[in-house]
Amino acid sequence: MDLEFVSRHAGRPATALTRRDVARALLAVPSGVALVALPDLRRALMAVGNPLSAPFWDSARTTLAAIESGTATVGDVQRWSESTGTEPILLTPSYFVWPEEDERGPVAQEMYDLLVAHLEKLVDAGEIDPDALARGDHQARRAYEELQERWLATPLPDGRVPGFAVSDEQDEELFSAWDEEEAFALEELRRITDELPKRPELPIADLERAAARLRTLLAVAGYPGNVLRACAGFDTEATPDDDVELWLTVAAGIAGPVSDLPEEGDLLEEFTDLDGEVSREDEIMAHLCAIQHADWLAAVAALARMGPGVLASPERIARLIAESEDIDADEQELDDLASTERLFQPVVTLWAHLGIVDGDDVLTPLGWWGLPMALERAWSPRD
Repeated sequence: MDLEFVSRHAGRPATALTRRDVARALLAVPSGVALVALPDLRRALMAVGNPLSAPFWDSARTTLAAIESGTATVGDVQRWSESTGTEPILLTPSYFVWPEEDERGPVAQEMYDLLVAHLEKLVDAGEIDPDALARGDHQARRAYEELQERWLATPLPDGRVPGFAVSDEQDEELFSAWDEEEAFALEELRRITDELPKRPELPIADLERAAARLRTLLAVAGYPGNVLRACAGFDTEATPDDDVELWLTVAAGIAGPVSDLPEEGDLLEEFTDLDGEVSREDEIMAHLCAIQHADWLAAVAALARMGPGVLASPERIARLIAESEDIDADEQELDDLASTERLFQPVVTLWAHLGIVDGDDVLTPLGWWGLPMALERAWSPRD
């Protein structure tokens, strides 16, 4: 490692290298190599008229030595990088998080580079003191954080707000990945149901009884009606008159909740009450939203193959998922099985209200008929 390596790594001539450029190059090689190269690198930069500063070199030696000895944490290294004065803070006080370098989209990378350039101008203007940051000055650190917070919230000449632009791009990537996963799961579900040796018939009498119970539950305030209404989106849409449409909409909503629970009370007071307990309904909705497509696919596929009369308790479903050949899953530990079981506990309870399982958590003919159809509806694109 030498000055030519650092310049090539940073894409700048030696005379224009910043503390950040040197720090990133030092972290790009084994710490032992960087430590050995440090004295020669410092002399080489002094020779070209870009000596940087004694506090920077001292902090570099301390950090590299800690890395080499195994005592440095990831946070220690990140904070040292940020102390160069032109490295964006990974996690700001308002909880804005920059994506990791290899996970940044075009917009995030553009905004990151713009912020680095902005910080370099502030260092040149004397508005940021890298040496104070390197010495661990708390006031300098707070000022460094605040100016980045302001930049993230200030519109650029083209009108984009950097923080929002990055978050929007991440949301789009997340939604795109979710849609791809859902489309694949839907394709697999259809393949599995098409291969079933026998297709179940609609048990009309069972459906009518289940729909009557369901209409009663949906008309009453509180659990489980409020959760089922939120899952189906009935808080904003009318309840279908057709029994099949009603039942499938609610069953599909359990696998893919359409809306959140209605907001009630003083939300600000509730949000700021960190010691407050999460409501039963909110906990149930969180469990439903946490279940992965693959787990739904494995569970419903297994139940569809085995048919009515099979045990569909949370514990049994967790085991069916762990043993499924329909999904790529590593061998699950007991903790994983327990976690899956906890997620499916409210599912099975809600299924009982729809007649999908009976009082003993056994799959019914109605559940056998409707579960695959409900899951297909949950994963099909909505108009």
